[in-house]
Amino acid sequence: MSQFSFEYPILLGIILLFVICAKWCKERSRAIFFPHVGTLIAKTAHKSSLLAWLKWIGIVAAVIALASPVITKSYSNSKKEGRDIVLVIDSSDSMRQQGFDPNDPFKNKFDVVKDVVEDFIQKRKDDRIGMVTFADVAFIASPLTFEKDFLKNITAMQELGMAGKRTAINDALVQAYNLLDKSKAKSKIVILLTDGIDNMSKIPFADVKSMIEKRKIKLYTIGIGSPRDYNGAYLQALAKAGHGEAYGARNAQMLNKIYDEIDKLEASKLNNKKVVEHTYLYIYPLFLAILSLLLFIYFRNQRGV
Repeated sequence: MSQFSFEYPILLGIILLFVICAKWCKERSRAIFFPHVGTLIAKTAHKSSLLAWLKWIGIVAAVIALASPVITKSYSNSKKEGRDIVLVIDSSDSMRQQGFDPNDPFKNKFDVVKDVVEDFIQKRKDDRIGMVTFADVAFIASPLTFEKDFLKNITAMQELGMAGKRTAINDALVQAYNLLDKSKAKSKIVILLTDGIDNMSKIPFADVKSMIEKRKIKLYTIGIGSPRDYNGAYLQALAKAGHGEAYGARNAQMLNKIYDEIDKLEASKLNNKKVVEHTYLYIYPLFLAILSLLLFIYFRNQRGV
């Protein structure tokens, strides 16, 4: 937004002083009688008028320059620091279980998770998000991207059984961490969701834990279903190694709240910086004042005054 103003508006009052002085402080000099003075005054009236205009333009312009006219532009420079997030989704056979959503008891866990994940993706407008899906094997369903519509389509395309029936959590975490390995984001996050116990990974737990501890990547783990369905202690150990949190969700409502909580914990940083730009305009009235006063002196000398 642009705004015109004067830095020293009180100085504009000097113009009033000149006006008052012009009216009440007339110069007194000795009177000399000239014959035919009326004719002389008539011939030089237009010249006197020009001199008066030049004098007053010079005075007013000089005072305006002294008051320092300025255009002020102010705007906010908002810089958001996004994060790189990898969602690790369990697609093993146990995710076929129904009844996880009380509002739709015929909906299986995997479909509920896809709905919740799509909602989470939609909220993370300033983050890059990738996805790893796992069962017998773990694969990268989507690289890190800002394209939310693409991510939502990829999520909708995920199906149970496409990666097998069993559970390879450790292998999935290695894939997720490798996906973030070349990321230059200041904040990197992995969110693991599973309803089972690792029974298929080729990489042992100790090696995965060591990898997690060495990387500057925050890890959140979510176990869904009954606490008997997943290994809570195992998920807590992973989250602790990754300096994150471990959660448990018995139903769809709890899972929504968990993703909302993670969304708040990992809110994108917003740096709102107000920038004010000043454009000083005094040079223009100053130039006009100098030009007018020079012309005033020139024409006055031409008349021999």
